[in-house]
Amino acid sequence: MKSDDTNFIQRLQRQKEDALEFIVEKYLPLIKGITYKVLGPLNNEGVMEECINDIFLAIWNNSKKFNGEHNDFKNWICTIAKFKAIDYYRRANKQVEISSDKIELNMEKSAEDELLLAENQNELIKLINQLEPVEREIFIMKFFLGLKSEDISVRLGMTKASIDNRIYRGKKKLNKKATNLKLGENGI
Repeated sequence: MKSDDTNFIQRLQRQKEDALEFIVEKYLPLIKGITYKVLGPLNNEGVMEECINDIFLAIWNNSKKFNGEHNDFKNWICTIAKFKAIDYYRRANKQVEISSDKIELNMEKSAEDELLLAENQNELIKLINQLEPVEREIFIMKFFLGLKSEDISVRLGMTKASIDNRIYRGKKKLNKKATNLKLGENGI
């Protein structure tokens, strides 16, 4: 027996390989679209391909947990794809920390101005690296990559309001830490 539109879910749940082949053939473009939308900014084909393979493996391994109708199957695999891609994105961004040598300045300044600016940037980067991983990721995307809150919310799977709240609270934390540093330097 071969998998088709009427029996592929049952065959997948019985771990029949032809059901997985049917799903890959039928849903690969959809899975690729979701994955590329989330992981596109990483600009890393290898990570995207690995994520797509991991998505199909998760569908295979968790097929017995699916209890819906044929209509629900597409939504189920889209949800798996979305969350797997977000996990890959977070994992890739967790490994990237900002370093001051990646920030370029194109304005002409005196050597003293550049030295002060470099010191301030180093302090800012140290402060941002002290934030929680999610807040750090949001700050990097917002202020260093120039992404809008809406784009960040899509990439992280959070609401725009949640992103804006985290930016607001993160700014307060950074301001407080910077003030504490200055007070500590002045011996107050």
